Amino acid sequence: MSTLIVRIALAVTVGLFAAPIAVGLLTGVDRRVTARLQSRRGPPLVQPFYDVVKLLAKEPTAGNRAQIFAAWTYCLAAAASVVLFCLGADLLLVFFVQATGSMFLVVGAMSVPSPFSQIGAQRELIQILAYEPLLILVFVGIYMATGTFELSAIEAYPKPLLLELPLLYVALGFALTIKLRKSPFDFSTSHHGHQEIVKGVLTEYSGPFLALTEIAHWYETALVLGICALFWAPSAWIAAGLVAATYAAEIVIDNTTARVTWRWMFRYAFTAGLAMCAVNIAWLYVR
Repeated sequence: MSTLIVRIALAVTVGLFAAPIAVGLLTGVDRRVTARLQSRRGPPLVQPFYDVVKLLAKEPTAGNRAQIFAAWTYCLAAAASVVLFCLGADLLLVFFVQATGSMFLVVGAMSVPSPFSQIGAQRELIQILAYEPLLILVFVGIYMATGTFELSAIEAYPKPLLLELPLLYVALGFALTIKLRKSPFDFSTSHHGHQEIVKGVLTEYSGPFLALTEIAHWYETALVLGICALFWAPSAWIAAGLVAATYAAEIVIDNTTARVTWRWMFRYAFTAGLAMCAVNIAWLYVR
C-alpha cells in the first residue's frame, strides 16, 4: 500500500511540476536556437520562466468573468491531462480532458468583442479540427498494436511501437506542429513578432491570466511529447532521444517554412495525414 502511495505521489509530482519545468526549459532552448539561426544572441534559457513570473506579478484584469473562468479551466484541464498520463490512465480519457481544456481557450477568446481575439479563436478552432482526428487515429493504431488504451499497459509493451507504427508517428509529428502553433501553422497565435493578428487567440488575455495560458501550453506540449515517447517505451534513453530529435525537427521546420492558409493545412491534414494513418492501420489489420 505504501509503495502504491509513493508511486502515485511521484507521478503527480512529475506531472504537476517536473513536466512544465522541463518544457519551459525546452522553450528557452527553442528561443535560443531560433535566435542563433537569425544571427541574434537570443534570451537566456530561463527567459520563459521570467516572463511567466512577470505576468503573474501584474494586476489581474480581464474582459469578463467568462474569460477568467476559461483561462483557469484551460490550465487546470491541461495539468490534469498530464497528471493522468503520468498515472498511466486511459489514453482516451487523457485525450478528452486535454481537448476540453483546448475548447475553453477558444470560448474565452470568443467571449470578448475584440476582432483580433475573435479571428484568433476561429483559427484556433480550425487547428483543433485539423489535428484531433489525427490524434484519434494514432490512438486507434496504438490500440490495434497493443490491444489496450491503458497507458500503463502500453508502456509495458515489449516491442517499440515506432517499428509497427512509423506512418502514424509521422502523422503525430504533423499534429504536434499544429499543436505547438509553429510555422507553417502559426496563424492562431505566435511567439514571434510577425503574427499579423497581433497575439490572435491570446490578444485579450493579460497579466496572470495570460500566464495561465502559457503554463497550460507547456502542459499540452509535455503531453504530446509524452505520447511521442510511448513509441519507444521499452528504453527510456532511446525514447528521450526520439523526443529530442522530434522537437529538433519542429524547430527546423519552424525556421524554414512560411505560414500557410487554413485551407492548405486542412488539405494536407485530411489527405497526407489521414492517408498515412489509414495505410498504417490497414497494415496492422492485415498482418
